[in-house]
Parts: sequence; structure tokens; C-alpha cells
Amino acid sequence: MPHVVTQACCGDASCVYACPVNCIHPTPEEPGFGTSEMLYIDPSTCVDCGACVSACPVGAIVPGHRLDEQQARFADINAAHFDVTATGAAARFPVDPAHRLPLAPIDNPRRLAVNETLSVGIIGSGPSAMYAADDLLRHPQVTVTIYERLRRPFGLARYGVAPDHLATRSVMRLFDDIAGHPRCDIRLGVRIGRDVTLDEVRARHQAVIWAGGAPTDRRLDVDNATAPGVLSATAFVGWYNDHPDHDRLSVDLGTERAVVIGNGNVALDVARILTTDPDALATTTISRHALAELRRSRIGEVVVLGRRGPVHAAFTLPELVGLVDHGSNVVVDPADLESAAEMVIDDPTTRAKLDLLGEVAARTPADGPRIRLAFHRSPAAIRVDESGRADGVVVDRTRVGESGAMEPTGITETIDASLVLTSIGYRGVAVPGLPFDDTRGVIPHDAGRVLDDETAIPGLYVTGWIKRGPSGFIGTNKTDSAETVASLLTDFEGGLLPAQRARRRRVLDRLG
Repeated sequence: MPHVVTQACCGDASCVYACPVNCIHPTPEEPGFGTSEMLYIDPSTCVDCGACVSACPVGAIVPGHRLDEQQARFADINAAHFDVTATGAAARFPVDPAHRLPLAPIDNPRRLAVNETLSVGIIGSGPSAMYAADDLLRHPQVTVTIYERLRRPFGLARYGVAPDHLATRSVMRLFDDIAGHPRCDIRLGVRIGRDVTLDEVRARHQAVIWAGGAPTDRRLDVDNATAPGVLSATAFVGWYNDHPDHDRLSVDLGTERAVVIGNGNVALDVARILTTDPDALATTTISRHALAELRRSRIGEVVVLGRRGPVHAAFTLPELVGLVDHGSNVVVDPADLESAAEMVIDDPTTRAKLDLLGEVAARTPADGPRIRLAFHRSPAAIRVDESGRADGVVVDRTRVGESGAMEPTGITETIDASLVLTSIGYRGVAVPGLPFDDTRGVIPHDAGRVLDDETAIPGLYVTGWIKRGPSGFIGTNKTDSAETVASLLTDFEGGLLPAQRARRRRVLDRLG
């Protein structure tokens, strides 16, 4: 029986290159790799050898005969992506073996055209930084120094992934291997602009990659959005993950209902944590102070609001499967799915999401805390009580217009809730000394080369969310960083990088 991918991909692509028959897609050489919610194994070509199982760094691949009840539906999800009867958008990959290479193409690191040594500094230690370091360290003349402002590395891989997503968090083992490379020096607790300036870092290295991420939330632009009781999901996630910026956050769980505005993966994570039995979280890495508060929680329902319909839900299929099949009490109003019933859905991933939502809508809700996925509801205001504290969310009902866009129906409702979490996306912030596109919240670039008035700044590069905007998954950063590193190495070979201007010891001494 073929092997099956059972969760969102970490983006390492080791499984792709380990497969002897090229049955795992999309590969890094295919257009969909950087945006696919997960990888898929073609059951018609898988030879059940198990090479992918050994290669996967996060344990996402399971032999078909060993799937448990919570993983069973992934067998159909994998197969749907290679349906020989599919046409149009559903024909995601070529089904004719003649159109496929017999093996997945492996790009071994090419030998650089110059023999000089290259010193690279990377600001930040999240996934994009670590993937960039991994690519660079494949070349023996390259050394890498990583500067991280926090005392623990790996950014969102550590502080942004839910503590009960143990498999996803295990990607940090891969990052540990990269950080432990003999030509990699990781400097923790170093804040650029406080402990050392960006100019000093640039003087020490021939090239510097800024991988600082998108550290703030997009602002919810409605009345009373800053009222007590309204928190960002980012801060809440940091609170239960012991992020030092958020570990002292004041969170009141003494309300019967919470509302999460937005329905991406982070929103579902937050809803799941709020409704999970604290005893089940006790064995995870969740912060002890958050666990203590969750034990005192009175929350019986979390409403997750989506402005658009279920076809355009921001959460991924693996996240929804995990929510529904791993014990959460999820409810969906069948009326919220009616708009999707009239649409022609070619994409197999979207079809699978809708099928699962329909299955949930047909269930009888169980007793105990529950998560209600609500669609076609756009937040219009936060209602506050006499003290000015949030006690509800006013929403406008929406519908799909003739053009396919969302439009208001004129119907308004108020959802009672004293805890409101906003989860409508992240945003990059301007970095002193670097150009910044305030409209998009990113550093302007050309294939990773930082641009100032459309001119590349020699030796300065960018990768990750601060480069492309807050989109994609952990694995998306691998493709993104590969582009930046390729530009950097091309410039190195072309003699376009500035020379080191500071002795190595001088900056190290300042950093302790």
C-alpha cells in the first residue's frame, strides 16, 4: 500500500530527493512547491520503499497500512491530487509517466567560480534565516554568523507554532543541525541597533541578509479595536509559547465566549488551545503560566469569523483535518456553506475542505467547549460595556455578489464576547538604515537584493516575510531563501560584494 503525507510540509524537500521513482509532488523545481499547502504522494507510482519516511525531518509520511483513524482521510487527499479523470485546475500534476522524470532532479551545490572565502551575516534566526544559512554552508569557503535578538533561536518555528503541534515543531531539530555546523556562529541576545549597528555588521561581513520577519499584526480598523479585552492573536500565541515579548500579557479567560477575527491557521490554533482539555496540554511545551490560566478558564465557545465564504477560507486543509479529526468539538452552520454549493470547484484541495466542512455541518454537536466556524461575517465594530471593556463583536453579514466579490447584505448581528482576538495577518516594520515599502510592509528587493530607489545596495540582501510579505508556510521560506542566496553567490562570483572593513575580533568583543 502506498505511503501517505499526513500534514503540512516543512519544505525541506528531503523526501522528494530520497524518492527513487519521483512520486512526491510538487518538487522544488515545479511551480507549486512554494505555495502548496502540503506535498502529495502519487499512489499509482509509489513503490512503498519507505525512503521518504527516513528522509522526512518532521515525521509527516506514514505507510498506508499504518494510518490511524485521525490520518485515514489523508490517503484520499493524496490520491485526489493525481486523479487521472481530473481536468482543468484539478489536473494539478502530469498523470502521464512519460511527462515525468524517472527521478526527482537533484541540484547538487555547484562549485563556486572563485576560491576566496566569503563571510555572511544573517539578521534573525527564523526559518528563512536558517534555510539561507543551510544553502550557504554547502559551500566550503563560506562562513555564516547569525544574529538573534532573543535568547532562544528559530523565531516562529519556536514561538509561532502551537505547542500541541509536535510534528511541526520538530523542524527545529533540522535547524539545530544547521546552527551546530562548524562554520556557523549563532549569536543570541544581540539586538541590531542596541548592541551593534547594522553598519558595523556590514563592515564585518562581505554580505548581510536581513531575515527579521514581519513582527507586528495588521491593525483591525473598526471602532473600539483597542479596547481592553481585545488582543492580537500574535500576542496570545506568544503568551502561551513563552515568547519573552508576550509572557506577561494579561489574558482574562473568565468569559463564556471568545471571538477570533480571521480564519487562518493561527486563528484555528488559538481556538483549539482555548477549547482543549488543559490536561492534554500539560505534556507539551506550553508555558506553565498559560496552562494555569487555561485550567481556570470558563470559555465554552470560540467563534472563528471569516469575512468571506468557505471557498476562500484562509486555513489550510491539513490544519482543518487536524482540528476536526484530533478531538476538537467543531460546529458549522449548514447555511454558511450554501454559497459554495453553487460554485464549480476544480481545485481538489478546496473540494476536500468543503467536503470536510459539510461533514462537520451534518454532525450533532458534542457536549463541552466547542469551536464554531462562521463564514460571511465581516467585523464592523467592537461593542464595549459601561467600563469601556469589550463585550461583543458587531458583524455585517456578507454574500457572494454577481462579480464573485463579497458584498454586504444589510444584515447586522452582535456576538456576545468579552475576549476578542484579532488574527488578520502580520506586517513588517521599517528597519533603521534600510529602505522600506510602507504600503506593502516589506523591504524592496530584486530577487533578494535590497533596492534603494530601484538600485541594488551592494552586499545587502533580504529574505522571508520582510521580503515577500507574510504569506506561505514554514516550508515556503526554503524556496524564498534559495532565491536570495543564489543572488548573493552570483554577486560574489562577479566581484560585486564590498570587502570586509572590520576585524572579526572587534565586533565579537563588543557582543561579549
